[in-house]
Amino acid sequence: MKTSYFTLLLMLSVTLNAVYAQKKDNGLSAQEIKQGYQLLFNGKNLEGWTAVGKSAPPADRWKVENGELAIDKKENHGGGDLITEKEYENFDLSVDYKLLAGGNSGIKYLFTRYKKGGWLGQEYQILDNINHPDAKNGINGNRLEGTLYDVLPLDKKAQNKVGTWNTARVVVKGAEVKHYLNGVEILSYNRDSPKFQEAVRQSKFKDAVQFGQAKSGHILLQDHGDAVAFKNIKIKVL
Repeated sequence: MKTSYFTLLLMLSVTLNAVYAQKKDNGLSAQEIKQGYQLLFNGKNLEGWTAVGKSAPPADRWKVENGELAIDKKENHGGGDLITEKEYENFDLSVDYKLLAGGNSGIKYLFTRYKKGGWLGQEYQILDNINHPDAKNGINGNRLEGTLYDVLPLDKKAQNKVGTWNTARVVVKGAEVKHYLNGVEILSYNRDSPKFQEAVRQSKFKDAVQFGQAKSGHILLQDHGDAVAFKNIKIKVL
């Protein structure tokens, strides 16, 4: 009986340690490492990040404290976007974020320079749907939380939890793209489909040549002038 009892305690301890390891911020579990995930944020500094047209990231706007990559609200300020030094083509991206009341931010992917329109990317919208006015703009709710900003509305209604941590996930496999919020698939689209192309023609990106057709691009964290924090930014190349 004693052997069984202590064996059970040992198994419980191992299980709890495994769970703790998986939940540790800005780290990868043994399973994630085996699956090929890589961290884009080390929890300590801005290594691996930069800005458009610059050799260094906008460190004056972003701070790294307590394992969080954060930006404070500042009136009439924005444009301090962070982009990854590397570009990605097919990938599974996961980002934890916390937005304060009335906030607006976003995660752009396949971010690159277009022949017409400048630097652009498809944006996973991060927004306080209740308190930010942009929630009422666009077409058919295509500026709400989790949408493909100003292009496609959600397939499934979703709402983030303002002031607490949420998880955004974007999966890109060729022309197929999926958005998730807190583990639930909320949007799926095909970049080659007539539906997508028509939505682009009705969006603010209508004059950008072949918007949404970039083969690869950077990951971007948006500075929209509002307070937002990020952590556990990880990607798996597919």
